[in-house]
Amino acid sequence: MSASITAMSASVTAMSAGITAADAAACSSRGFEVQLLAGRIEACAEQVQVVQARLSQLQLMDWQSPAGQAYRSSVRGHAIALSRAREEVLAAALALRRHSVNVAESALPAAAGGY
Repeated sequence: MSASITAMSASVTAMSAGITAADAAACSSRGFEVQLLAGRIEACAEQVQVVQARLSQLQLMDWQSPAGQAYRSSVRGHAIALSRAREEVLAAALALRRHSVNVAESALPAAAGGY
């Protein structure tokens, strides 16, 4: 009877080790996917920066007419809004990068012993 319990215990331990390895691989994969998402968001922030540079070029033009000056003022407002949006997008990417570490580690203690 003791030998069968020992064998069953060894079998459960082996299965737990296999599940832990599989869970670790899955969590690592999910963490990598979150990292990829953060990279795509950072690429969007770079595109916003390109648009900001173009708007800055428009602001530097010499607008003589009242309509031209109003346009430049409007462009300045949009550039400020884009700057804020870019900062928020970069903050979101940073939060995702931090979260990816948590995703990669999240299931390991639960899979190891279910605690």
